[in-house]
Amino acid sequence: MLKVIREDIQAALRQDPAARNWLEVLLACTGVHAVWGYRIAHFLWQLKLKLLARIYSNWIRAATGVEIHPAAKIGRRFFIDHGMGVVIGATAIVGDEVMIYHDVTLGARSGDTGKRHPTIGNKVVIGAGARIIGDITVGEGAKISANMVVTKSVPAQTSVDSSEFFAI
Repeated sequence: MLKVIREDIQAALRQDPAARNWLEVLLACTGVHAVWGYRIAHFLWQLKLKLLARIYSNWIRAATGVEIHPAAKIGRRFFIDHGMGVVIGATAIVGDEVMIYHDVTLGARSGDTGKRHPTIGNKVVIGAGARIIGDITVGEGAKISANMVVTKSVPAQTSVDSSEFFAI
């Protein structure tokens, strides 16, 4: 666990020019705190302590403004910059070295059971206010511009800055 904490701090220092040192990230970076809270809630979820995991994740949401369902699967070195308003659904899968900005939703299009949230590849950047909705895939290295609504899969190394990946 210490290795994961160290990696999360290093990711914040690498991706956030406002993060001045490891102590500041450790004590005052709410996006990092939200990710650590998720990691604890996810651990509880895996232990089948689902109610406790949900209660704990709600407390983390109240403290940070970031809502990550404990059943979601999030990789290493995940960084949330200015996390307020971020929502990550239960069946979302997020790869390694992903960065998202505030007010991003990884949400579902329906209330069906099964996989209904997006899968985000490694090294993806998702801009502020973006909505990535449904059981779609965003390929490795893709960049989603701010305020985009994405409802169709995005190939690797693609920049989404138009409505090309949106369908009703």
